[in-house]
Amino acid sequence: QVQLVESGGGLVHSGGSLRLSCAASGSIFSIPAMHWYRQVPGKQREWVARITSGGSKNYADSVKDRFTISKDNAKNTMYLQMNSLKPEDTAVYYCNADWGLSSTWGEGTLVTVSS
Repeated sequence: QVQLVESGGGLVHSGGSLRLSCAASGSIFSIPAMHWYRQVPGKQREWVARITSGGSKNYADSVKDRFTISKDNAKNTMYLQMNSLKPEDTAVYYCNADWGLSSTWGEGTLVTVSS
C-alpha cells in the first residue's frame, strides 16, 4: 500500500478557489478508486468525490459543478480543484486510496473559507 500526503489547503475568501494535491509514495495507476473526504471538527467525515482507475468521476451533491477531481498517474498524484468556495466548505480534507477490503488515508489538509 502507498502512503498519502495532502497539500494545498489554506485560507481563502468566499467565492475563491484552491487546488488540493494528494501525493502518493508509489504508483496510483492500479488503485481501484481514490477519494476525497472532508471533516469538520465534531462532525462525521463526509465523502466529497471519487475517481476510479478507469477515470470515472463521482461527486457529492454539495460540491457538484464546483469541484473537480483528477489524477496524474505519471506523477502519482490526485487533485481536487475547488472553485466558488463557500464558508460551509471549511473542513480538513483527506485523500483516500481504496482497494475495497483495505484503504489508506492521508493526514489531511485544512481548508478555511471566510465569508
